[in-house]
Amino acid sequence: MSPSPPPPGPSRPAAAVNAEIRALLERTRRQLSDVERLEYEQLLREYADAVRAEVVEAA
Repeated sequence: MSPSPPPPGPSRPAAAVNAEIRALLERTRRQLSDVERLEYEQLLREYADAVRAEVVEAA
């Protein structure tokens, strides 16, 4: 499965992205392949963006 860029528009909530990260790591239960590593890194970036957006909204 190749990683795909996040959909345009508002980002998903941090909790949703975090759940996807957890599912990826639970699914693999081993060292990540190169493709999985790319997906993981993309999810981490999306998660960081979502957390920043939520902090800005709360302020």
